[in-house]
Amino acid sequence: MPVFVKDNEKCVGCLICCFACGRAHMAVGLESSCIKVSSIGGISRGFAVYVCRGCIDPPCSRACPEDALSVRKNGGVLLKEDRCNGCGACVKACIFDAIGWNSKKNKPVICIQCGECARNCPYRVLEYVRT
Repeated sequence: MPVFVKDNEKCVGCLICCFACGRAHMAVGLESSCIKVSSIGGISRGFAVYVCRGCIDPPCSRACPEDALSVRKNGGVLLKEDRCNGCGACVKACIFDAIGWNSKKNKPVICIQCGECARNCPYRVLEYVRT
């Protein structure tokens, strides 16, 4: 599990992690981010952060009818874009809401476990651990 939420209480909802993720995927905007940040009741109640957990037996991979997601050795998946038909089954199957969508390509945006989100978080909400 290379990226994880270290301290959710520190999240102020700035979305810098989301934009860093999108940039790592050569995409622009929150839609392309694998990280999701949502309010759990405004600034006084805080925010929830959703990241790819690098599942050992990922439901997103099992849901793909085209076998476009290969399971990574240390958890998580890699997208084989040429096999993906854009059905979105992987997005629906992810129990952590950690798959983004590139509407220009009509393909999922899968966490590549690069750690850009954690490196760019000014509040140290996320942590990246190399495996």
